Amino acid sequence: MRTIEIKAPYIIFTGEATDSTYAKTGLGLVEWRPELCKGQIRLSSGSIDLGLPFMSLEQAVDQGIKSLIIGTASVGGAIPADWLNTLEHAASLGLDVVGGVHTRLNDVARLKNAAQASGADLIDVRVAPNDLPVGTGKKRSGKRLLMVGTDCAVGKKYSALALERDMKAAGLNTDFRASGQTGIMIAGKGIPIDAVVSDFVSGAAELLSPDNSEDHWDVIEGQGGIFHPGYAAVSHGLLIGSQPDAFVVCHEANRTHISGWPDFKLPTIQDVIDRTIEIGRLTNPDIRCVGISINTSHLHESDAVQYLETIAGKTDLPCVDPVRFDAGPVVAELISSFQLEAVA
Repeated sequence: MRTIEIKAPYIIFTGEATDSTYAKTGLGLVEWRPELCKGQIRLSSGSIDLGLPFMSLEQAVDQGIKSLIIGTASVGGAIPADWLNTLEHAASLGLDVVGGVHTRLNDVARLKNAAQASGADLIDVRVAPNDLPVGTGKKRSGKRLLMVGTDCAVGKKYSALALERDMKAAGLNTDFRASGQTGIMIAGKGIPIDAVVSDFVSGAAELLSPDNSEDHWDVIEGQGGIFHPGYAAVSHGLLIGSQPDAFVVCHEANRTHISGWPDFKLPTIQDVIDRTIEIGRLTNPDIRCVGISINTSHLHESDAVQYLETIAGKTDLPCVDPVRFDAGPVVAELISSFQLEAVA
């Protein structure tokens, strides 16, 4: 198995988290894959409530739940000692335990012993699968839509999820392909591209979106930014291996500099379009941009609408905030550009 796969349905563990910032994985799962999330378990009655039924681990097993997802993070990313009894008990009952925390579940002896005894799996989402291949550059069947960013943390994952949602609503045959830890938990499978040794990034991207039917679209979560002084390498490899037929540029409204690198000005959206096409043509000569996705969450609605209209006018491409509003104009552009027909 060269991609990480998570068995559904899930019970989500939130520990003692009271701040939604630390529970973003659990909240993201409930928002984007509610049909997979059947229950929650926490260590304190004052902890965050995900809106799912509270249940014991025994009840979870009785109801056919397959995996316990660690849906929160601690400060520093380690596994707090007071989590271990719950995680060990889950593994002893045969539930897979899935985590994206910095401490590897498989490095905790008591968890590993419990899992081995029951036959459960400990799934470390931050760890890349073994035996990934070098990229081949060979053309694959099916179609691919990649998110690319002007920077990190501009909404690439949520843009991809929203596009998948709205493409399905339009009758298109499509699936979200996750390249980061939270995305993998939401999708139930994927490859953590930023954990892959650099020689194998393009090969991992090829595995992430394999051959498919000609009417099928993989909507691929992007990573990093092609102009980023620290993370451009992963973006480059993901672009080459994905061989996207189309891409969407993701940006945060009014951001001016690379986040955390104040000496580097943010590239323009047009810069990103041009460079993505230049690099992407190596493995797909027909690559094209079909729209712009803007995170306008910190703008008032009227200002957000004006901002989207301004960017659309400058680029002559549909410009949307697909989370705050919807991705309809970009989906329409995709349908028009590729002369797509909805599937039954």
